[in-house]
Amino acid sequence: MLRIAVQSKGRLNEDTMNLLEEVGVKLSIGKRQLLTRSSNFPAEILFLRDDDIPKSVAEGIADVGIVGENEYVEKRANADIVKRLGFSNCRLSLAIPKEAKYKGLEWFNGKKIATSYPDILATFLKKNSIKAKIFIITGSVEISPELGVADAIFDIVSSGSTLVAHHLKEVEVIMESEAVMIANKQLTPLKQTIFDELLFRIEAVQEAYNKKYILMNVPNEKIKAIIDILPGMKAPTIMPLVRDGWSSLHTVLDEKRFWDIIGKLKQLGAEGILVLPIEKMIL
Repeated sequence: MLRIAVQSKGRLNEDTMNLLEEVGVKLSIGKRQLLTRSSNFPAEILFLRDDDIPKSVAEGIADVGIVGENEYVEKRANADIVKRLGFSNCRLSLAIPKEAKYKGLEWFNGKKIATSYPDILATFLKKNSIKAKIFIITGSVEISPELGVADAIFDIVSSGSTLVAHHLKEVEVIMESEAVMIANKQLTPLKQTIFDELLFRIEAVQEAYNKKYILMNVPNEKIKAIIDILPGMKAPTIMPLVRDGWSSLHTVLDEKRFWDIIGKLKQLGAEGILVLPIEKMIL
């Protein structure tokens, strides 16, 4: 049985639960439930505070965990990042009152900075020879300047709307963060086998992100020209149609490339272009 530590609430919890559902791990979760087993996969989910996950994985309380990279770096836990998951993206930034005039990092000399990430902040300040006082606070860091307990903050920023609501402006991005999967350094062979299967499923889902399955009818004399502009996985599938001189061509495209290519396909005579979403993709 593989024990997976996940955040108990918040956006990262929602994104993690969605991922587990996509990879076929079925869970029945009740209110205030801290530990639950999957009904169809040899794993159990342990719900923890985000800042407790790195230590829990490092000490073997959980075998693996899904946590924000910012928490992993802050806690300096002795666990390995095994997989970057590409969701719950945010950044750790320095922010100051909106009306303050900012000309560079030297602004922070002699200032008091409120944060929930003192280790990351201290490392950054030392690296840049900035002498500032760090005021450690958990939760609602952004209100500190309004209360007069700090001159600036160092905190997570996603959309920036919270900063605007508290009359703050982001002036320095110190770290980009995303959800990562971390693992204990001493997994048993059995747990490693289960974990490898979970990673295989996650990779299949990730491969399908932002990719579309494209079907189109094309004139046979234009097949080569169309293939030349299609950046597919390997080679497209081509099947003859009942209509003389025409074939059905199937391929996979990155969604971001689709609109750049669609006009060229139509110019080359492609018709009946059908675009389908992909749930999983095994390479």
